[in-house]
Amino acid sequence: MLRGVSSSVLFDSNTVIPAGYGSIPPPRAVAVDFSGVHDTKGSSKSFPKHETRHVSEHKNVARCARFSPDGRFLATGSADTSIKLFEVSKIKQMMLPDARDGPPINDLDFHPQHAILISGAKDHTIKFFDFSKSILKRAVRVIQDTHNVRSVSFHPSGDFLLAGTDHPIAHLYDINTFQCYLSANVQEINGAINQVRYSCTGGMYVTASKDGAIRLWDGVTASCVRSIVGAHGTMEATGANFTKDQRYVLSSGKDSSVKLWEVGTGRLVKQYLGATHTQLRCQAVFNDTEEFVLSVDESSNEIVTWDALTAERVARWPSNHIGAPRWVEHSPTEAAFVTCGTDRSVRFWKETL
Repeated sequence: MLRGVSSSVLFDSNTVIPAGYGSIPPPRAVAVDFSGVHDTKGSSKSFPKHETRHVSEHKNVARCARFSPDGRFLATGSADTSIKLFEVSKIKQMMLPDARDGPPINDLDFHPQHAILISGAKDHTIKFFDFSKSILKRAVRVIQDTHNVRSVSFHPSGDFLLAGTDHPIAHLYDINTFQCYLSANVQEINGAINQVRYSCTGGMYVTASKDGAIRLWDGVTASCVRSIVGAHGTMEATGANFTKDQRYVLSSGKDSSVKLWEVGTGRLVKQYLGATHTQLRCQAVFNDTEEFVLSVDESSNEIVTWDALTAERVARWPSNHIGAPRWVEHSPTEAAFVTCGTDRSVRFWKETL
């Protein structure tokens, strides 16, 4: 069911897209090869020092953040229903849509080619915002789902999006027709989806569920090709995302572990231990070069970093939040990341030059 404007308005040919939007700069380094044995202590890389500053504050808990594919824009979402959009080069707030009482924002994503930002929220909606306009106070269109929308992910083509909801199977939407599709070939699955993410080509997607499982899905047929049941024991799997080469998935869970899985076999390749996360729906992420893994330690209120190859903890930094941050998101193109938390604040971190 669609509420809002007609489908022809979403990608108006007259819309002015920010110059160069969607063009991905060359990576700083090639993707890391995890297939070898890299467990030798002392061979870990040193994570460069970063400086951080408070860049904004919501009126309630800051729940999620996302960088655009080209790294030029950053969006944060809050329990106060507001979304804030920043231009990274200026860290300047550009937009504050729907800043009124309403449902918490659970997740955000950017369209890969167009200046469109989507949000998933507890009121079962997926909203589309056109940020090519300097001021935007409301969504240009809205999808009304049947469940609490916990996570959203655009297909790399931009023609489809996935919604992970309280329903145990991801909802696939054609954004041209807004028809919703469900996988027809699914065995018994229980548990809401905490996070859904496409691989970089869209050939696969991964779900992390409250039943503790990580599931890999065919991006074309929407069939489940591998279930890693009990990936985080009996605890919730809170996040999952692919490496750039699509050969591995990095997952996090409320068992205080971060794990790397081989997509082809479902084999556990590495564990990143030493950070407590048992309460919040936090995620673990790679830095832009995939040389490091970042997550949150709730008990010590720190940002924890591991060498991705050796799994050795190489840095623990005070988060500078009041209370542990509930989200960490790294830029896909540079040495910068963002944290946001229960103290309502958004902090931007960048490598010290």
